[in-house]
Amino acid sequence: MLQGCLNGSRTKSFHPATPYTPEELARDAEAAVRAGAEELHIHPRSADGAESLAPDDIGGALLAVRGRVPGIPIGVSTRWPIRPGGRARQADIRGWEILPDYVSVNLVEEDAPEVIGLALSKGVGIEAGVWSVADAERLVRLPETGRCLRVLIEINEQDEAEARAVAEGILAVLDRAGIALPRLLHGYEATKWPIYRMALARGLDSRIGLEDGAHLPSGERAADNAGLLRAARQLAAAAG
Repeated sequence: MLQGCLNGSRTKSFHPATPYTPEELARDAEAAVRAGAEELHIHPRSADGAESLAPDDIGGALLAVRGRVPGIPIGVSTRWPIRPGGRARQADIRGWEILPDYVSVNLVEEDAPEVIGLALSKGVGIEAGVWSVADAERLVRLPETGRCLRVLIEINEQDEAEARAVAEGILAVLDRAGIALPRLLHGYEATKWPIYRMALARGLDSRIGLEDGAHLPSGERAADNAGLLRAARQLAAAAG
């Protein structure tokens, strides 16, 4: 499975094609799906462009995107810094009426078990985000782990050898614990494409998009998310 991660915390100064508004997200989502995305991960924004978990902002983005790409699973981030930030963001999540198909929850965050339980209580799927071996070890101890949708293995290291070592360490923890959940493996910036190739070689799901970096495998700057996703599909086809 190839997921399109359309914006993250990126700004238009990072790349002018970064989608903010519901309308921009909807247009970009449609182009991303045409380019090969099978799922979408988005960070909805408030009117001032800041990431938001407010029910109206989440609902507006989801309605707009689903209007363009009906049937495509859509996830949102719950990361700690998103306004209002910290544990306070749980009140916004509790107030959601229009629900994403899944949320990403980072195990490094202190209230991750609370957010996982809250999302599950609303019938929302969980991408359990692990950045390190310590995160993976925390995940395997959680009683809700078996109810998660997948493990989201997020590699932030910028040295390729170090990034691969961290990924291998996380995978080893999951294997030892017998965690049979699907696994989505992705890198960031300098390791985006090397870790994508690692995911292909391992038969794992992955994601590509402006959230994780703006450059194509050639090193050229992509025009938009669709360009990045087409490049990912080309690499997958070449890998057989």
